[in-house]
Amino acid sequence: MRSRQAETLRLFREHVAEDLELLAALHDREPDAAMLEGLRQLDFPGGLGLHLTSEKGRQAQLLMGQALAALPERPVNQDLDELAADYADIYLNHGIQASPEESVWLDDDHLICQDSMFQVRQWLERYGLQAENWRIRPDDHLVYQLKFIAHLLSQEGEPLEEAARFMDEHLLRWIGEFAQRVVQRCGTPYFAGLALLTDAYVGELRDLIAGITGQPRPLPEEIEERMKDKAVNQQPEEAPQAYVPGMGPTL
Repeated sequence: MRSRQAETLRLFREHVAEDLELLAALHDREPDAAMLEGLRQLDFPGGLGLHLTSEKGRQAQLLMGQALAALPERPVNQDLDELAADYADIYLNHGIQASPEESVWLDDDHLICQDSMFQVRQWLERYGLQAENWRIRPDDHLVYQLKFIAHLLSQEGEPLEEAARFMDEHLLRWIGEFAQRVVQRCGTPYFAGLALLTDAYVGELRDLIAGITGQPRPLPEEIEERMKDKAVNQQPEEAPQAYVPGMGPTL
């Protein structure tokens, strides 16, 4: 019985890590024809390893599926240009003011590269990881956070509680606001669906981890109180060096 439970848990971690890597890739860059075809081949989002069962999750999957179905099987330049422009507005030039960086949501002045970035960096360093180039994409970027949770889950000896704690202290504190802002202001159903799906996925994942570990999710107020004690109050003595190939693993 114990070996069966261990195998079930191993598969759960493996499939969720793959899902998170895929979601990170979709937030990483604008879709091209090959990516869209790949999603269809995967039956995305229905083919995700974690089957979302909450109402929020089902609605997000429905919207994402409809967005993909509405795109032509062979998208022309105009279709791809619209997606690229929407991607740029969200992730590159802050055209809709829906930053994919945690600091912007949690800092009192809504600035980039604040305490959240250094807190996430400390997590990465503890596991021998680093952002590829923090000046271009800070450590607290959505893509890095999704990939880091995937990394934690892919390490079989790593307690699920560590992934849960990172999610509580970082991603789950702002992903909901990010998703709602994208839905309200973005220009394409594709990115609206992706934002809602990501928010629903990580929320449902966190609930599942709570059920597996027997440790309930802390209240938002409890998290905020916890983070007050962890705030990074000192200025960095010097800016970190840009990533140099061969210097260490990156996310």
